[in-house]
Order: sequence, then C-alpha cells, then structure tokens
Amino acid sequence: MATIIPELFVVGAGPGDPELLTLKAYKVLQTAAVVLYDNLANQDLLALAPVACECIYVGKKPYGEYTPQEVIHGLIREKALAHGRVVRLKGGDPFIFGRGFEEMLFARSHGIAAHYVPGISSMQAVGFEDIPLTHRVVSEGIWLLTGTKKDGALSADLRLAMQSNSTVVIYMGLKKVAEIAATYVEMGRGHTPAAVVQHASLPQRKVAIGRVQDLPALVEAHGITYPAIIFIGDVVGVGREIGECKEEG
Repeated sequence: MATIIPELFVVGAGPGDPELLTLKAYKVLQTAAVVLYDNLANQDLLALAPVACECIYVGKKPYGEYTPQEVIHGLIREKALAHGRVVRLKGGDPFIFGRGFEEMLFARSHGIAAHYVPGISSMQAVGFEDIPLTHRVVSEGIWLLTGTKKDGALSADLRLAMQSNSTVVIYMGLKKVAEIAATYVEMGRGHTPAAVVQHASLPQRKVAIGRVQDLPALVEAHGITYPAIIFIGDVVGVGREIGECKEEG
C-alpha cells in the first residue's frame, strides 16, 4: 500500500479562459487526489484531474452564498491527511486578494506541506481590450486595491492612489462604484478615463469605457455584474477616444 504524503498545492486558475492556465498548474492538476475549486475557477479545468479525483466546490459568490473559510480549512486538513495531494484551485492568482497564503499557513500549521503555483491575474486580461496596465510616459505604476475591506468600507488608499501617476485597479469594487466615482469627482479627477470589465478572457465578456464620473451609469447601461474589475487611469484612453461607452460580448 502506497504511503500517503499529505500536501497542498494552492494553484492559480487564471482569468477564466482554460488555455491561460500555466503549464505548472496543468501538471499539478493531473496528479491531484482532491480538488477544492472556487467560484471563479473555470470548471472545464476539472477534466484535467484524474478520473478518481474528488472535486469539491467551495466557492464564494459575491454578496451571496459562500463556503465559510473555516470549512475550507477543515477540508484541506481532512482530505490531505486521508488522500495526499490536495489542489486548491482559485481564480486568477491566489495571492492577489485570494486568501491563498492564509490557506498555506493553515496547512503548514498542521504538518501539511504547502506549495504555491502562480496564475495569470484577472487584471491582466484587460489587455484583450487593448488596455495596458502600464504605458511609457502615461503610467508610472499600478495600484491594486480592494473595493471593499473586511469591515465593508472603501479602502482609504484610494485617495492616495488618485494622487499618483499610476493605473488604479480595483477588485471587488462594483458595489462601491458610486462611492468611487464620487471620490474622484470630489478630488477634481472625475474626467479620468475608466473601464469596467467582466469576464475579460471569456466569450461572454462585457466592457464599458468612459470617464470615472460616469462609472455608475456605465455599469447599469452595459448590464455589468459580478465579477468585474475597475480600471482607472490614462492608460484606458491610449489609442481611443473617450466619451462613448463600449460593449462587447
């Protein structure tokens, strides 16, 4: 009887398109005994796992049904000790607003070896809309912010980011879109180019482009819902006229 070696692989599933999975993640999935997968991980990737692999959904839908983190931790420990290699499949990159490192620390605290496999971040898929995250002269960097902190408030770092010559990327910010727009207007930056993108790498993608002051109207007009990422900065306007909304998909 083979010896069971408990281990956890926290794997980034990429921005949605299965073909954007890394080769490392592909190989790890092929050897999984158990896969714990998120709401944002494309379920087509589960076909890469062995036939005998147990696949368990542990997703969290924004402002809806969710699997408590304590339950996920419990499954990691239970399945790794009983079956060996557990793959925690998470959308985008698991270390960007994904609690991936938290899960690795939990596993290690229980004597389970834990490994990280990076994924293409969801924000990078905005390139499919000809929006670069940085562009020479136009943007000197990137600010990554969460739209909603643990206490439900908008991150105060937004006001700091607005003062820079960098692209502002806001995850989980759709619920705060009116507050985000109002903050820019208050600071005299309401005309800054902005885009809201949903499912950027998938056929059903939606994108709206305009001014940050118009973000609430853009989101409503284009039927954009969760999950979506907000991009604010002059990079959005490179190579295009800003003023009219754009929708695809």
